[in-house]
Amino acid sequence: MLWIAVTGVLSQVAVLWPSGASEAASQAAATPPAGFQCPEGWRCMPPRGDSSGIRGMVGLFHHLHSGETFGPIGTAISVLSGLALVFFSISGIWLYVQMWQNRKSRKLSPRWFWK
Repeated sequence: MLWIAVTGVLSQVAVLWPSGASEAASQAAATPPAGFQCPEGWRCMPPRGDSSGIRGMVGLFHHLHSGETFGPIGTAISVLSGLALVFFSISGIWLYVQMWQNRKSRKLSPRWFWK
């Protein structure tokens, strides 16, 4: 699960990393080529400037994060890790509510955190 968390953060950081491209260069990149027409039902977006450096690694981070790099086994492990995160989140909230209700039924002051 640590692998999923780290590669997920890296993929987002790489997308948000400043490209270093000037405003004029990004405006030029935003202009579609002559004769280009966006297919119906699609939302076409211009490229996000310079794709060198860490921004060029977005695809690598995505493949590591999704497990695609390691084949079907990696993808299965990635899906199972995601399901485990959902399970632990829900069960943690459920345990906290149970402890809260138990403390309340014993006439102790309900607090957010207790000893």
